[in-house]
Amino acid sequence: MTPDQNALGSYLRSRRTRLDPAALGFSIGRRRTPGLRREEVAQRANISPTWYTWLEQGRGGAPSAAVLDRIAKGLMLTEPEREHLFMLGLGRPPEVRYTPVDGISPRLQRVLDAMPLSPAIIKTATWDVVGWNKAAAALLTDYSKLPREQRNILRLLFGNARKRARQEDWSSVARFVVGAFRADVARAGAAGTEEVSRLVDELCRLSTEFAALWQDNDVVAHGEGVKCIKHPEAGRLDLEFSSFAVEGRPELGMIVYNPASPQVAERVRALIEAKGAS
Repeated sequence: MTPDQNALGSYLRSRRTRLDPAALGFSIGRRRTPGLRREEVAQRANISPTWYTWLEQGRGGAPSAAVLDRIAKGLMLTEPEREHLFMLGLGRPPEVRYTPVDGISPRLQRVLDAMPLSPAIIKTATWDVVGWNKAAAALLTDYSKLPREQRNILRLLFGNARKRARQEDWSSVARFVVGAFRADVARAGAAGTEEVSRLVDELCRLSTEFAALWQDNDVVAHGEGVKCIKHPEAGRLDLEFSSFAVEGRPELGMIVYNPASPQVAERVRALIEAKGAS
């Protein structure tokens, strides 16, 4: 079998040769090649040395996801490296491991701030807003004035009368949001977690409408569309929205709202300037 035919074995060999045996508690001794030996990788991954050797040689058949996970930990792979290992070994990425998020990086915040006339937010799989720009604060919600636990799109949509009144067609928006929320928690591996269960239970107690929509089990893709806001100062604002995944962060999503016309853009600019001056 040529190296090209055994991409998994070639990748495993390349990863183990870059590890320092001494740093991992192995004796240096006499080594013909740098890095860990096959049996040392097998020991760290808690699998059979023979099976690991066969895997590198392309003779062991398809490994299980559990075995690949143990090998990834044994080789100290980064998340992108772990995903590549699964693609080579199983032809698919690993199941998403959900991690709660408390904030965003300064670099991601600068991406939001680079859109002065387009409200933009970063939300988690549970629809907590963890990042926003000045335009979002002026047009949508000034999340900085809310307690952290209230910076949640679902809590605001179903539990805040003022936010509800600003939606032109609240029922359609609510159905869409619940369907997109259901899809997001599944995609991020958060479905069934304690955090999601607590939020759903809370929303069901808060709103019979949410409870009914949740029971419908609808799932929709967030994608793109048009959002109509009835703003108390700027009047009706039509905004085109697009949703984006954050690379390497399946638990995060970015939503950008662009003014749908030059006239709306001018009203958005005036509103942002007025908020900044106050």
